[in-house]
Amino acid sequence: MNDISPPRVRQRPEGVEAVGRVVLPRQARTVRRDAAPYGRVPLCAGPVLLALALGLWGLTREHSMWRDEAATWQVAHRPLAGTAHMVSQVDVVHGVYYAVMHEVFALFGDSLVTLRLPSVLATAAACALTTLTGARLSGRRAGVGAGLALAVVPAVQEYAQEGRSYALVLAFVALATRLLLAALGRPTALRWAGYAGAVLVAALLNWFSLFALVAHGVTMACLRPDRTRCTGWALAATGAVTGALPLILTSGEQADQVAWIKPLGWSTVLGVVITVTIAALCARMAGARLPQRLPEALPERLPERLREGVREGVPHARVSLAAVALPLCAVPQIGLAVASLVKPLYLTRYVLFAYVGFALLVGVLLATLIGRVRAHPRVQLPAAAALAVLALLPIELRLRTAESRVDDVLAAAALVDRARHAADGVLYIPAARRDTALVSPHAFAGLRDLALAQGPLESGTLKGIEAAPRAVEQAVADARRIVLVTDAGPLHADSARDRAKLRALDEHFVRRSTSVERGRRVSVYERVR
Repeated sequence: MNDISPPRVRQRPEGVEAVGRVVLPRQARTVRRDAAPYGRVPLCAGPVLLALALGLWGLTREHSMWRDEAATWQVAHRPLAGTAHMVSQVDVVHGVYYAVMHEVFALFGDSLVTLRLPSVLATAAACALTTLTGARLSGRRAGVGAGLALAVVPAVQEYAQEGRSYALVLAFVALATRLLLAALGRPTALRWAGYAGAVLVAALLNWFSLFALVAHGVTMACLRPDRTRCTGWALAATGAVTGALPLILTSGEQADQVAWIKPLGWSTVLGVVITVTIAALCARMAGARLPQRLPEALPERLPERLREGVREGVPHARVSLAAVALPLCAVPQIGLAVASLVKPLYLTRYVLFAYVGFALLVGVLLATLIGRVRAHPRVQLPAAAALAVLALLPIELRLRTAESRVDDVLAAAALVDRARHAADGVLYIPAARRDTALVSPHAFAGLRDLALAQGPLESGTLKGIEAAPRAVEQAVADARRIVLVTDAGPLHADSARDRAKLRALDEHFVRRSTSVERGRRVSVYERVR
């Protein structure tokens, strides 16, 4: 009887496992699974659904539209040639967004829902991209937490429901951050071109988004990647800035448009300090949650497709969530605040995209806290999101009312519609309040604009060009009954034309009625016989 020895079994080293006939490090499998969809549910499904639910909730905002949205509404109804004529003189920083909304209105019709829905969808996309970035850098649970955190931030909810460009900028900055990580993981010309394109589109929507590019530069300095990656990022950044440079230079010539912004206040400074401090504390926690590094060398027998998949499924060995998220949160806010010391520019909406970095860091905090709770993983984060929504409910309810914005042009138009039948003329103080008529022209039927010399479309402006003060006084004196549209606060005449309007009203007219609603005042003046 032959002695048959049992086959020799090669013992795999601890920490590795076979994929097909190829041995892979087990940590590569673990990190890859962590970045994959959760079971059959896509990783970003929860944040996207929450962002859509919050965005669609109360979208019409009690059928109101405030002055900035009124600008979008009226310009989006102009032909593209008229928009090009206007942005050569005013509002060039929003020119691309106006062109996009012109096409949206042409395709889907004009309504409050159509006006705001692109912002809702952009916010949902930003939450999805933030989720994927967080999962890539610090695991699935932190990624989902980051996406949910971004969705419930009150400022993000506010601008998710506005017909302005800020939610779109948020989405493209989130995309640029995601593409930066992809290019660092596997630097190719196509990936760097995609990154440059995302940065450029964000800058064309609002060039203050280039603060995100500066933040990415800080990330690169922290990571100290090899020469190939540094060169790729530098070329991409140069291309994006070069593409946005004409917009930057032209908007500098229109700087008077932001002259109304108030100097930096202590409340703003305190808000920036608190946000950045919370982000820094979360960044310290993020360091303890980074996935273990993938060995630099992968098995040579592994097919190239699988080798790339493993590399794509884990962060680059030297990329940390803190190095990406903290600069993205801090640099835009601090940078714009410092710039505001020279010229007041700071508004939260200009750096709304900084909340992508903040949410990434909050996601790590949520993942750490939830990891200590004994509950099913599929319940923990949804429960945390629900608690956050409930805690912020008073703020969320207010954001969905007309009173949450400074004024409402539709409410003012309704007041004019009730008062116009016995009147023959209308005045606006300041001239920018003409947006009421431009948004709802039917409410002003039969009323002659006493001060207007050239309309907004013909003049390539937002509010038109008014006649000389003496001509305005004469037109007012010839009228019989006049409707005045102005702001709800104390009446100010900051220009010679506005002073001429008030002077003529005081000399020849008596005020018969005044109605104030949602930030606008409508008064009826009757000529003294």
